[in-house]
Amino acid sequence: MADIRLEGVGHSYDGGETWALKPMTWTWRSARAYALLGPSGCGKTTLLNIISGLLTPTVGRIWFDDREVTDVPTAGRNIAQVFQFPVLYEEMSVYDNLAFPLRNRKYPKQEIDQRVRQVSELLGLDQVLRRRSRRLDPGRQQIVSLGRGLVRAQVAAVLLDEPLTVVDPALKWTLRSKLKEIHRDTGHTLIYVTHDQTEALTFADEVVVLNEGAIVQAGEPAELFLSPAHEFVGHFIGSPGMNMLPAEIVGDVVRVGQADVGSAVPEPAERPAREPASEPAGEPAGETADETAGGTPDGLPPGPVRIGVRPEFVRISGTRTSPGVAAKVTGIDRMGAFDLVHAQVDGHRVIAKTEAGSTCTPGTVEFLHFPADRTFLFRDEVRCGSLAPLNGRGQA
Repeated sequence: MADIRLEGVGHSYDGGETWALKPMTWTWRSARAYALLGPSGCGKTTLLNIISGLLTPTVGRIWFDDREVTDVPTAGRNIAQVFQFPVLYEEMSVYDNLAFPLRNRKYPKQEIDQRVRQVSELLGLDQVLRRRSRRLDPGRQQIVSLGRGLVRAQVAAVLLDEPLTVVDPALKWTLRSKLKEIHRDTGHTLIYVTHDQTEALTFADEVVVLNEGAIVQAGEPAELFLSPAHEFVGHFIGSPGMNMLPAEIVGDVVRVGQADVGSAVPEPAERPAREPASEPAGEPAGETADETAGGTPDGLPPGPVRIGVRPEFVRISGTRTSPGVAAKVTGIDRMGAFDLVHAQVDGHRVIAKTEAGSTCTPGTVEFLHFPADRTFLFRDEVRCGSLAPLNGRGQA
């Protein structure tokens, strides 16, 4: 196990005209379970392959603890990697596939048998150990691939590139729990790539959100949900994602159309130190978007902003109270355990997540209320303030 440190690491597939991975400085701490979350094409697999040595970065350096490994091939990095689709010796038995990484490294026979049986039991493979791998269905083959990545006790990190894609949905919840159990038992550093927010939020100690080749925010699942630092995080995490409405700061008041929704409070001037998510060329090291984007201790400058509030926190009433915004109800999705009320405010869509049995009627006008402690202000897509002060990192 090792801290994996990236210093100014970036990658371009076309000689620097475009960046699949923008230069970034970041550290993956030893023995933690990370989820690398983002949409397809955002650079997740590129980043994972750079860590494993399958790709050499265009710029920057990679360190495992105090050892630089930028030019060290995969075999010299002591990394276990599990790919999106099964990679197995199909004519070998399940037992032999699991044992292969250990035999290749000259582990004692008794230790090999102990590790294989331990991992196979955790992954539910103990009944098929003697079966040839080609006789398994694709989902079970991928579970064997997962076991091959986890069977080694001493590795710098285990990298998982969307490993549950071909696994039956009914098994995914079980396997995620098993992965957490294995992580607790082994203390491996795990970096789990996924575009599925449910996988990320239920599995990881820390979720790292990647978009367009850059890390936009990292934190514990609750922090990303309750206190998104970037509009993309608000949209991407949550189902449905965060509502965004154009607004205006006039004096110290935030207005949506002609309605006042609360007072503008800037982000704190000083925030707890974190490693920078990314450092584009020419910007000083250690300075983050949160620290440079709008707002001073004296207040936010007047002008346009966007307010963000999650559907879970929008409140609906049939009478006008201040502050509140008039909205026309356009539809209701009855989801069983809850309802999603769709409305429009000056032509902009807003969703409220309410208890089941909402009495709202499409075509009527209701009043939406945005709680100050759950409503944030964004400029240039970066959070710059809120309708109420934040009491500590990640608490709205």
